[in-house]
Parts: sequence; C-alpha cells; structure tokens
Amino acid sequence: MRRLGPVVLFALAVLAPLSVMATGPCARDALDSEVCLAGPAERVVSLSPGATELLFSAGAGAKVVAVSAWSDFPAEAAELPRVGNSNRLDLEAIVSLAPDLVVAWIDGNSRSQLERVSDLGIPVFWLAPRAFEDIARAVENLAALTGEPALGKTRAESFREGIASIESRYVDARPVRVFYQIWDQPLMTVNREELISKAIEVCGGVNVFGHLPRLVPRISREAVLAANPDAIVTAGQTGNLQWLEDWQQFPGLTAVAAGNLFLEPPDLLARPTLRIVEGARHLCQTLEQARANL
Repeated sequence: MRRLGPVVLFALAVLAPLSVMATGPCARDALDSEVCLAGPAERVVSLSPGATELLFSAGAGAKVVAVSAWSDFPAEAAELPRVGNSNRLDLEAIVSLAPDLVVAWIDGNSRSQLERVSDLGIPVFWLAPRAFEDIARAVENLAALTGEPALGKTRAESFREGIASIESRYVDARPVRVFYQIWDQPLMTVNREELISKAIEVCGGVNVFGHLPRLVPRISREAVLAANPDAIVTAGQTGNLQWLEDWQQFPGLTAVAAGNLFLEPPDLLARPTLRIVEGARHLCQTLEQARANL
C-alpha cells in the first residue's frame, strides 16, 4: 500500500474495528462476498453513475456523501462531491469522508485501488448487473444495507413486473435482426451477455453479434455488411446521428433500404438501473416501427 497521509491514518484507527463489530445488515455482492455492517449505512460513497442511481432507487439518496464523475441522475446526485472516475479514484478523499459503505462497479473500478479501501476496514460492496434480475437484487441489497429493506423490495418487485409485462407483450413478435452500435471509431457493439442485448431480446429482436465472446466487441464494417441487419440502432445525443447517416452509403443493407436507422435516448439502456424498463419500452416501440418498415 502506498504511503498514507495523516487523515487516512486517523480514519484507519477509527474504522478498523468495524470489521469485527459488523452485526447488522448483510448482503452478498457480485464477487460472491458477504458484506456485513455494524448497522445500516449512514455515509455511502458511490463509485459509478449506475451505482449512484441504484442507491437513490433503494431509498439511500440522502445517505450518499460523494459520487464518481458522470453521476448525473437523479438531479440531486449531480450536486454531490466527486471522488474520481473509473480510471482513477481519490482514495484519500474517499477515506476522509469516513464512509461506512463504498459501492463499486466491477466493470469500471480498480480492484487493486479498492483493496486499499477494504484494508482500512471500510466495507466495499461490488455491483455487476448482467441480467434484469441482477438489477432488482442490487436494489434490494443496497436498500437492506442502508436501512430501507421494505422500500427496496417494493421497487425491485415493480421493476420485475415491468420487465415481465414487456416480455409477455412481445413474446410472439416477428424477429427483427438488430445491430446495436455503441461506438464509431473503433466500431463497437455488444454481445448477448450485455443488458442492452437482453433488452433487444425481450422486444423480440435478435442481436446479430450476440454470439461474439467479448462483452463489448470491436467489429469491422465488413462484418456489419455481412450480417445485413434489419435495423441499426444506437443511442446518444443528436451528434450520434452522424453514425447512422454514415450507413447510408450502403443502400444494399436491409436496414438502410427499409429506413430502419434509429437513435434511442441516452442512458436509459446504457445504465443498468431501474430506468432500463423505460429504455426497453422505448426500444420495443422502435423495433415495432422496424417491423412495419420491412
């Protein structure tokens, strides 16, 4: 561990006993580690925008004392102090806040950095939603750890019902083959393990690159032409329209010939939070339009 400043050393002396005093709420995280607290967390640090949103959904917004960069939803989160981003965390700032819980994201945060936080006796709870049920369970777990178990269960169950409703509505829908573009240079998409792909599936869509081994694979333009999707979808601000317009130079693509080039609202699908229900509903409406155009 790197040399620690006096603020961190003081925090170590105060927080280290928590590891042996933890007799309060417990929850199992994405690393399959059971995290137990001395009592419901009152000071929470969130290290990803998704974690921040899930904490607010779990009823713990008032207990969040700091967040990572890009934590902009709900609006209150944007006003909280920042303690770094996915590339670099300000460990001394985190420890100086004397949190009794840190919520981290497996795909974005450094495990080696957060091992230092754990070594100081500060519980770290890891999230890595890979399925809709993971989102619901994350809300329940965060609510339990922050003293709002009933609220967490209510919101998680509402989320489950929302996903189930979408699945039942589109279970017999005519398949639409989809290329979901998440970046332009290099050209990138998602495989079937990513939640965006699972949203495509509940809408009756088929991810043409779902079979690829990497969660976020790089692909070539030639691979897209060979896959010949029925629809090309991306998400973001209006600037991302250029990504879609670039495909117009290939009029032989089914998606181009049918006019099935679509821009989805940002964040709703990109962040694995309760709002993905809203994102999935919007995507389903988009794919319904794609079906009508084919």
